[in-house]
Amino acid sequence: MAKQSGMGGNFYVAGRNLTGDVGSLSRVGGGPATIDVTSIDKFAMERLGGLRDGAVEYTAFFNPAVSGTHEYLATLPRTDVALTYTIGTTLGNPAAAMIGKQVNYDPTHNQDGSLTFGVQAVANAYGLEWGRQLTAGLRTDTTATNGASIDTTASVSFGWQAYLQVTAITGTSVTVSIEDSANDSAWTALSGASFTAATGVTFQRIASATPTATVRRYLRAVTTGTFNPATFSVVFVKNTVQHPGF
Repeated sequence: MAKQSGMGGNFYVAGRNLTGDVGSLSRVGGGPATIDVTSIDKFAMERLGGLRDGAVEYTAFFNPAVSGTHEYLATLPRTDVALTYTIGTTLGNPAAAMIGKQVNYDPTHNQDGSLTFGVQAVANAYGLEWGRQLTAGLRTDTTATNGASIDTTASVSFGWQAYLQVTAITGTSVTVSIEDSANDSAWTALSGASFTAATGVTFQRIASATPTATVRRYLRAVTTGTFNPATFSVVFVKNTVQHPGF
């Protein structure tokens, strides 16, 4: 794949599309903490991998409109939120996702008159995870739909995680599920990979029940329910090694 810029990305928080009100992301990071196990006979540090962590830090513009960025971020919610950062909005492109808590909303009134807010979210329970987009950014379905597929090149048996952001829905509910296939033709539901039916703006994270669950080569997101329309994003994490969370 050719080198590319970061232009054209999207950013969603707790089922809200903040893309147009975010100017930059200064950190999308994660990984294990390090545990120092250096003994006195060593000449260099020795470390073990510890607890997984993650954080997302970004700068938001001031948007006081009803249902705007300020109205939500200023509440400093105490409960978990899902954060999704997509690199571009092409089906199959990389995306980072995280369950975490927003810990601040700090304004800066700059000399040029601009007003921006620094926001940080820290991971809770799972750390930051990188996956691939099963929707091209935000996807809008007007009826039950079998989405286009992505090719992950091979079947792997190390389990999976998935993130859903529903930014809008009109109707009763929408259920988003994930299917896999060995040949991009014969499709079956991936075991456990059905999100709870969404009745409004919401987010979810689900994961395979075991660390050895098999995910076949091709993947797609499908919708069922009574809605017209529903707008949502799905990020799928197909583990290539055993996930340390199991």
